[in-house]
Amino acid sequence: MKGSGLFSIFSSFLLFCIAFSSAWPWPGSFGNHEVDALILRRQGQRQSDTAAASTAAASASGTAAASASASASASASASASASASASASASGSASASASASASESKSEKKTTSKSKSGTKTTSTKTTAIDPRLPPGGISMITPAAIDGVQYYKVGEYVTFKWNYTSLSVTPSAIDVLASCSMNSATYTIAANMSVEETGAVTWDTGDYQATATNPFPVASYTLIVHDASKDITDVPSAGYLGAYQQYVFGMYTGQPYTPLNEFKCATCSGALSIHEKQAMGVVLMTAAITIMSFTWFASGFGVFS
Repeated sequence: MKGSGLFSIFSSFLLFCIAFSSAWPWPGSFGNHEVDALILRRQGQRQSDTAAASTAAASASGTAAASASASASASASASASASASASASASGSASASASASASESKSEKKTTSKSKSGTKTTSTKTTAIDPRLPPGGISMITPAAIDGVQYYKVGEYVTFKWNYTSLSVTPSAIDVLASCSMNSATYTIAANMSVEETGAVTWDTGDYQATATNPFPVASYTLIVHDASKDITDVPSAGYLGAYQQYVFGMYTGQPYTPLNEFKCATCSGALSIHEKQAMGVVLMTAAITIMSFTWFASGFGVFS
């Protein structure tokens, strides 16, 4: 009971204190004017913070826009620069290609080489050739085409002469050969011969025959004239000399001289052989029998009365 009484007294005292404090007036420093000023300052600070945030956002947006604009401008400038560079490079390549082509077809090429004796510069001319042109060839002068096939005696001098036709590029040298199909041999008439407007060569067949290990057979031969830097079987190009192998001539060997008293005819004789004599006897006997028989029959029929 005593405890509950104390608790009641304490509760009553606490309620009294609360009621007293509620009824007690606030100090003057916390009047209405101070409260209003505090509220106004709070609102002003909020407005200032809001304006600062808006300004910062606008500044950031402007900076981003300016950065994007600058980036787009730089990209456009780089694209234009790359396009101009590509155009200039293509133009330069085309110009260089055309210049190189013109240089190869019309101008001279210079080559510089170093040796112990010093520096040597050589120039080579290149000529543009129409691929529609025919290959170069040869037209025989001696012997002429109308002379037909010529026969030459081994041991004599043989002369060939010709002109070049449809020749746009002059070869540095030519080879002149004679080919025989009978023994599948090729005889050199002239090697690395210089090229002139009219080509000519004289062949000493006797000099070759005197020391030849493969003498001339009595047969037909083909004259061959070709570029010394190429093979005979190479396909000719337009304007370049092709291998000429169209002229055919004959070669023969003569018999050595024999005195008349030592000459013997292989196909003739002064006396008849036994078989020839027997054949002659049969012919004469047949002729005599024929004449006699005809005479007897003619007499029987009174032809000779």
